[in-house]
Amino acid sequence: MKKTAEINSAQQKPRRRAPRQSRDDAPSSGRVVKRGPKPGSKHPFSDNELVILTGLSGSGKLSALKAFEDLGYYSVDNLPIDLISRFADLIHQSPEINRAALVVDVREGSHLDRFPTILRKVRQMISTRLLFLEASDESLLRRFSETRRPHPLSRIETIRRSIQSERQLLEPLRNIADVCIDTTNFNVHELRAHINGLFQPESEEKNLLISTISFGYKNGVPQEADLVFDVRFLPNPHFIPEFRPLTGRDRKVVRYIDKFPETKEFIQKIHDLLLFLLPHYIQEGKSYLSVAFGCTGGQHRSVMIAEKIQQLLQADGYHVKCIHRDMPR
Repeated sequence: MKKTAEINSAQQKPRRRAPRQSRDDAPSSGRVVKRGPKPGSKHPFSDNELVILTGLSGSGKLSALKAFEDLGYYSVDNLPIDLISRFADLIHQSPEINRAALVVDVREGSHLDRFPTILRKVRQMISTRLLFLEASDESLLRRFSETRRPHPLSRIETIRRSIQSERQLLEPLRNIADVCIDTTNFNVHELRAHINGLFQPESEEKNLLISTISFGYKNGVPQEADLVFDVRFLPNPHFIPEFRPLTGRDRKVVRYIDKFPETKEFIQKIHDLLLFLLPHYIQEGKSYLSVAFGCTGGQHRSVMIAEKIQQLLQADGYHVKCIHRDMPR
């Protein structure tokens, strides 16, 4: 299932300070043009702020909480929801704590039904954002297998059924979240960088995480892809015996594909298109973007193009990671 990060700032009303006056950057700079809060824009930073982390077990909530702690947030894991209002009031009144983050999740049990009401009350006291973390079922299954930790609901169901049950239980929280992040393709460091970009005050970075993905059409199009480009029109190195065991990361293959004029023209046009699109995606609050390039097997042409686009966008100052889904390892 394709997931994208959504930021809905319509519900966020800072109490302590008006948003900073914005600066208009040229669209080619890739930075957000801020003209005050609007749907899809970043939440204005205030003197006091509470971030409530929730989401699926195994989606990275504790890693995210550590990232907030490193940003200077007073951090609490699994605070009972009946104490959230008192905690928010403490932050609002404290001269020493002005930003805090806490985790609320399925461990709260049946009390979780009262959370939306509590959240509305807390938002009347302090600027509050609800951050929801999720991931694909297969990714969550793999993480639980690797860590060998039990799922909070697995005492009565299998891991897969527990994940599905948890999705249903947390759906009301996801629907009211200000920020939703799909961590399927994130490692710990990328999640930390993403949170830093969204929540670090005075950040002037291009806070859009881009993934360039290579894949083979014989294995299907990646579900998470936002933009898909077919590169099967380029000459195929697979038919040259010398290149068959190699990949699009080998210099010989790169030189072969790159020598064709249509390759250079295609890369230039895609680069130009992305430089046009990315500032607009950022302005509308998009937090990450997956750009997929497909060839027949996902070994040569798509790999080379994905790597090249990554290099170009990194040189432009964007955060870019490259994923080779079907490349032989």
